[in-house]
Amino acid sequence: MATLPNIIESRKKIRFQDCDPFNHLNNGRYVDYFINAREDQVFQNYGVDLFKVIKEEGIGWVVANNQVAYLKPVFTMETVVIQSQLIQYSSKHLQVEMRMFNEEKSVLKSIAWFTFVPFNLRKNKVEIHQEKYAKIFSEVLLEVPQKTFEEREYFFRTAARKKS
Repeated sequence: MATLPNIIESRKKIRFQDCDPFNHLNNGRYVDYFINAREDQVFQNYGVDLFKVIKEEGIGWVVANNQVAYLKPVFTMETVVIQSQLIQYSSKHLQVEMRMFNEEKSVLKSIAWFTFVPFNLRKNKVEIHQEKYAKIFSEVLLEVPQKTFEEREYFFRTAARKKS
């Protein structure tokens, strides 16, 4: 059996309607790009169709918390690479780090942490992860050394300054 990748990525073109008058990706739209990319990546890399899971099992993962740091501007019609990885999980949560780079992956544009909780739509409550999903989580987990978002943001900002 092939090993599942820990860091998954995809490319997206930034669309005009998602940008502000300065031709920068609107701050509120980063979340949409990150969430849409993660949904596609999970299906393409792990074979988990989140909408099929909702329809057939009545389970979905809802965003309980997110933090986004805007490091460099993202421009209209720019192609970006969005990476994501599971950095922490428990029986009732997932914490995913997502990073947005320029197309060459030489400039980190944004970093985000999302906390998801498994929500049973039929029972209208949070519940523990099913074993089949916990197995995937244990295989793909790739923790980061920084334990808070602020530490992680500082790490990337410091690394960017050292490069320039």
